Amino acid sequence: MKAVAVTAFGEQPQLMELSEPDPGPGEVLVRMSAAGVNPLDWKIADGLLKDTTQHSFPLVLGSDGAGEVVAVGTGVRRFTVGDSVFGQFQRPGRGGGSYGEFAAAEEKALAGAARTVTYATSAAVPTAGTTAYNLVEETRIGEGKRVLIVGATGGVGTFATQLAAGRGAEVIATARPGLADLMVSLGAAGTVDHTLGPVADQVLATHPDGVDVLLDLVSGPVEFGEMTRTVRDGGTAVSTVGSADADVLTDHNLRGFNFQNRPSPQLLEILAGQLDAGRLTVLFGHEAALEEAPEALELSRAGHAQGKLVITF
Repeated sequence: MKAVAVTAFGEQPQLMELSEPDPGPGEVLVRMSAAGVNPLDWKIADGLLKDTTQHSFPLVLGSDGAGEVVAVGTGVRRFTVGDSVFGQFQRPGRGGGSYGEFAAAEEKALAGAARTVTYATSAAVPTAGTTAYNLVEETRIGEGKRVLIVGATGGVGTFATQLAAGRGAEVIATARPGLADLMVSLGAAGTVDHTLGPVADQVLATHPDGVDVLLDLVSGPVEFGEMTRTVRDGGTAVSTVGSADADVLTDHNLRGFNFQNRPSPQLLEILAGQLDAGRLTVLFGHEAALEEAPEALELSRAGHAQGKLVITF
């Protein structure tokens, strides 16, 4: 099969001809129709997990994907051949990922795909969608809360905007002028152009009483500390990139933490239901063919992608 993989950490991802994987006990083999691109994909290729997780090479990249079940291993009960599924396929120890014509995954990492959208739409959801959902859950966002989302136009940000607004929160989203209307259409009550000056100053100028929750998806430690100025006394500030210092936040009477995602098949099923009900929209930034996956990864690495990057087969 054709797949995009690396032969060692730090090597350039390339299109290769590899053997089709076999599903082991509790695993499902899927003929892939689409794969979602996430920053974690190129970080794994760079060696992010080399000290904590065993890797096998060639290492097929990619976690998120969607397609049709073509074989099941022993003990699989939730899926049969012909089922449409989506979920997470990255298994470094087996050298497997979603950037291939076929991919094996643990049964517990998959759910039935949404019925009313394309495979490309489903493939864009697993990591970003579960991250956004868990962020909203863990920060107790709901009716009457004001939320500032920094990095709102990316995959996690667009989902978090929709989910928070859907729960009745007032969302302030960072966005360049060309994307402001789009973010409002996704549920944001207002936007802040981060190119015009410090975001915290802009937010406090229009909302001097601050926000209840800060979801920062992009800032480094110094910038994150600056963003926390917008959070009301007793509010919540969360970083998805490890920039929060819990002790400092406590000193300022803020609740805060560095977020770690916990995906589950039950959560994937919830998101599939929201896609089918039309309550969740996927904002596509770029679609690429499998042979263009290395270029899509570089676009993600550069940090200029808006919405979700998806590879279609």
